Amino acid sequence: MKYTEEISNKLNELLIKNYDAEKGYLNAIDNVENDRLKMFFKRRANERSEFAKELRTEILRYGELPEDSGSFKGTVHRNWMSLKSLFSSNNEQAILEEAIRGEEASLEEYKEILKDRTLPPTIDSLLLKHKSAIQAAINTEKVHEELVS
Repeated sequence: MKYTEEISNKLNELLIKNYDAEKGYLNAIDNVENDRLKMFFKRRANERSEFAKELRTEILRYGELPEDSGSFKGTVHRNWMSLKSLFSSNNEQAILEEAIRGEEASLEEYKEILKDRTLPPTIDSLLLKHKSAIQAAINTEKVHEELVS
């Protein structure tokens, strides 16, 4: 496997995760009543959309083809969030818990890819920026979770 293809494969994995996260946040907006939570989820969805655009640009820069949709696992997770919200007495709490769980999984994906010390500096910098934003979102979500509970 060529070096550029290997990098593109790693970036495509993150791209799919960002598609999934964006769709999950858009789904969450439809399942909460609280306007502050709706705005929070909207900002997260926009952020993940921006991450996806940046990753697509990097993949194309390496002459590879970016993925164009999310994963089956992401669809299952979103469906689980919807189902869980239907049966939960405090659905906003359940949705926030799932959002935090999803962000923590995403954070681990970024950490794993960043262990590769052969990444070009521009990609390393981009991924560090994304990772920091995801960590900040987790911290904010945990604050929101305390407010909802």
